[in-house]
Amino acid sequence: MKKRIAILGSTGSIGTQSLEVIGRYNDLFEVEVLTACNNVQLLIEQAILFKPNAVVIANEERYRELAEALKNYPVKVYCGAAAMEQVVRMETIDIVLAALVGYSGLMPTLEAIRAGKTIALANKETLVVAGDLITRLAREKNVTIIPVDSEHSAIFQCLVGEPDAIEKIYLTASGGPFRGKSREYLETVTKKEALKHPNWVMGAKITIDSATLMNKGLEVIEARWLFSLDPGQIDVVIHPQSVLHSIVQFTDGSMKAQMGLPDMKLPILYAFTYPERIKSDFPRFSFIDYPKLSFESPDPECFPNLFLAYHAMRTGGTMPCIMNASNEIAVDAFLNDRIGFYGISSVIERTMEKIAVVRNPGLDDYREADREARSYACSLLPS
Repeated sequence: MKKRIAILGSTGSIGTQSLEVIGRYNDLFEVEVLTACNNVQLLIEQAILFKPNAVVIANEERYRELAEALKNYPVKVYCGAAAMEQVVRMETIDIVLAALVGYSGLMPTLEAIRAGKTIALANKETLVVAGDLITRLAREKNVTIIPVDSEHSAIFQCLVGEPDAIEKIYLTASGGPFRGKSREYLETVTKKEALKHPNWVMGAKITIDSATLMNKGLEVIEARWLFSLDPGQIDVVIHPQSVLHSIVQFTDGSMKAQMGLPDMKLPILYAFTYPERIKSDFPRFSFIDYPKLSFESPDPECFPNLFLAYHAMRTGGTMPCIMNASNEIAVDAFLNDRIGFYGISSVIERTMEKIAVVRNPGLDDYREADREARSYACSLLPS
């Protein structure tokens, strides 16, 4: 029987690659729901090709265009954030792939968990913002959260069969486009340079996060909740080749690593087929093509965002939510040429210092922390 999949964020990098996987293995999967924020034209093309039960465009101004284009197809058309939260509760959905960018992924993922859906999680900010709330609810609803990020998928795979013997995990990072550069050099880099990732093809926001190492900081916090770890059990190591995706060190001192080519379709396929593996026709890794695998420590002076994330994780409460909100504002400002590369970390740090932390937050506290942090971060930007 085919697994029926809802893709939240179908027009983004993870969403489009997920549809490639579904198209390649259409005897195993079918598309039940597609959603997008603004890219209505691509959403229309996807809906015509995959014929889902329903589509949602978050931007209500694009609804008429979407509905008109799909009026001759058997596809229900909705719009708005509320519709996105409601559609994930459809009884026909087996797996919800959460691939929205940033804070916008929190509420739809929360509703999908409440509805008892299996979650394929590619939106790390959901756990960064409200990890305690999300993981507690998942346990209550007996919902499986399968990570799609290559690093967390690697850890997840390494832990199959022995999830309770972790001593430490190592999340690998490519180092981004500026690995080895000096702080003086980074003071003047442009967004064009920052968007040139050496190994991965991703959306603009996550690519800038990779350049600042904030992406790895977000992944550290995500790992803390996914695998029930203390901050001291999570380390980051720079691995420029991006073929060793992460490592688990067990209590007896032995280690497991998961390896493969830097291709997001592999962890996507694993999340869709878990707990089984299926034979794929994806390209195979060859050690001969990678005669040297190297590792180094991240530079705290050049890449402060990673260490701001560690501080947020150790502080707890709403601090990671505050950090994430200010990062989203700052990255958007950098992409719009309003601040420089180190303006990103400055906005984040100043916002983290200013906004009060709620130690034992509920959902309303997370919402308010996000709102306050965005407002204050915006006030720090040049007019």
